Amino acid sequence: MNEMTLAYWNEYWKDSEEHPPTEVEAFQFGDDADTLAELVVSGKKTATCSAHILYEIEKELLPYVGQYAIVLDAAERPVAIIQTTDVTIQPMNEVSEEFALAEGEVTYADWWDIHERFFIELLGSYQLSFSPSMKLVCERFIVVDRFNEKE
Repeated sequence: MNEMTLAYWNEYWKDSEEHPPTEVEAFQFGDDADTLAELVVSGKKTATCSAHILYEIEKELLPYVGQYAIVLDAAERPVAIIQTTDVTIQPMNEVSEEFALAEGEVTYADWWDIHERFFIELLGSYQLSFSPSMKLVCERFIVVDRFNEKE
């Protein structure tokens, strides 16, 4: 985590009566970090998904309800702090239109096309094949703070 992001995280918790989590992830969404970060900040993107198999391969813990994360733009500057409100695991071909639209896409077909291309490329880098029934970790989140409101 860079210095600016760490300072933002610490500032967020400065006046809180709660103790901050001991670990927090800072990350960029997808392959168009600026556009997706803007959708998060505007409230149009309130969900995300990832390939379940990668959690297993990389031996990472699954996201959980209540988890915080810092969303970064393409230049790795913080734009918002989000908190996970729901996590489900389901086949990609069973993801609802409502969830797809919550990811900030205009239509379900757009969501499918973008995610199919993304997962084909991502899984290919692990010598894995894409399947329409591959399991996804589907998360919903809320924005708890916006960085630009601090300026």
